[in-house]
Order: sequence, then structure tokens, then C-alpha cells
Amino acid sequence: MDTPHIAQKANYPIELQPGKYWWCACGLSKNQPFCDGSHRVTSFTPVEFEITEPKTVKLCGCKLSAKKPFCDGFHKTLL
Repeated sequence: MDTPHIAQKANYPIELQPGKYWWCACGLSKNQPFCDGSHRVTSFTPVEFEITEPKTVKLCGCKLSAKKPFCDGFHKTLL
């Protein structure tokens, strides 16, 4: 299995409106934390998620969270 590119060693706190979103799982997107199709040259697939009410979420930036697409704090263990 490939290892994703670490986009950043922190989460992306972002306010989202209701709708469907695609989170970048490969770490290569130029539109972090969202997918821009860069995964096509990898074995990764973006993660679709839906927001039902306006709210601020923390999306994973290291791409290693066990709660993808949401941050679980794993980035704090990275050197």
C-alpha cells in the first residue's frame, strides 16, 4: 500500500455549508483539503462526506487519521 503525501502536520479547520464534499486522501491536491483529481496517479481514492448543517470541522491534513476525513490528532505524533 502506498503512503499518502503529508499535506501539512496540522488539521484544516474550515467552516462548511450543507452539501457533499470530497476530501483529498492522497495529499497531492493543490486544493487542500479537498480533492482536485491528483489521486489519479496513485492508489488512493478521495473520501466523500456530507455536511447537513453549517458548521466548522477539522479536516485531516496529514492524511493518516483513523477518522478520515476528520482529524483525530495523529499529526501530533509526526516528527
